[in-house]
Amino acid sequence: MNYLINHNKRILYYFGIVIIFWVISIYLPGFYPDIVIEVLAESNTNEICDESSDSEENFPWMIGPWVKYPHNPILTAGDYEWESKNVLNPTALVKDSKVYLFYRAQNDKRVSCIGLAISNDGYNFEKQSKPVLVPTEKYEFAGVEDPRIVEIDGIYYMTYTGWIYHTNYLCLAVSKDFIHWEKKGKILPDWPMASKSGAIVPKKINGKYYMYFGDSDIFIATSENLIDWEPQTKPVLNRRFRKKDNGERYFDSLLVEPGPTPIITEQGILLIYNGANFSKEYATGEVLFSLEDPRIVLKRTDTPLLEVDNILEEKGEVNNVVFSEGLVQFNGKWFLYFGMADSRIGVAVADL
Repeated sequence: MNYLINHNKRILYYFGIVIIFWVISIYLPGFYPDIVIEVLAESNTNEICDESSDSEENFPWMIGPWVKYPHNPILTAGDYEWESKNVLNPTALVKDSKVYLFYRAQNDKRVSCIGLAISNDGYNFEKQSKPVLVPTEKYEFAGVEDPRIVEIDGIYYMTYTGWIYHTNYLCLAVSKDFIHWEKKGKILPDWPMASKSGAIVPKKINGKYYMYFGDSDIFIATSENLIDWEPQTKPVLNRRFRKKDNGERYFDSLLVEPGPTPIITEQGILLIYNGANFSKEYATGEVLFSLEDPRIVLKRTDTPLLEVDNILEEKGEVNNVVFSEGLVQFNGKWFLYFGMADSRIGVAVADL
């Protein structure tokens, strides 16, 4: 019995050390406890990834290179009370030769709702005077945040985050006209952690719909009807604790999080995702999942495709953030919409 007690004490002691170093590594960006990082890396290797190629040039699966619009930001806060503080993290869809941009908007109390802006050219947007989604339920009373939209069989499905100050829930709303939304509630009610950032694959694969979600590692869930979802507890895309061969850290060493709605290509399922490093700098990457098994990673970018490079991305509600969440094919180009320092919205463009 004494042996068991002492053994358990040792386990708690070492676990406490790991937690202490983990907290220090987050709040002191220059401090990297290598031994802790490498231990965590060894325990976080569930993804299957083909990393045989060291060069990201000429990858046929990627979109890019991305060029930021020189007149960013394309959307700023302040026109209405409900978006008086910040606008950020937009999702997008093309309908009737126009870009519909659904964006997170914060008022002065930092309560979020979802606004809508419409553009004829992808750059210049006209805001609608009223939000399309506001907090009405107990599971979202502090805000509805970070939408991602997909159209399937003429119905629009919008995942969003319900925020209640101490935690958040991945939620779903459904519409047939963009304006009137029916809330379906929490879609991962039994998930043991906070849940957010649901990116739904726009077509069935092997008879099921798939959704990537999560904001530490990326997980996957399946559904028969797009309403009821069954999550899997093993991550399909891990943050990269390990160092590169040159000793540097990856841009997604602290966390990974889905970006816009995934794209189905001949090569696989292309997901643009967001990553952050231990300096809490957010950047954008791309990953390719298998069409035969959407859990399997085929290719992944080693360097960011978009990263912080100007003052409007460096300073804001949250500093050093480029957060991509909206992607459309429009007027012969790809348009990628992103939040800038959690305060304003920009766009980057790539050739098809």
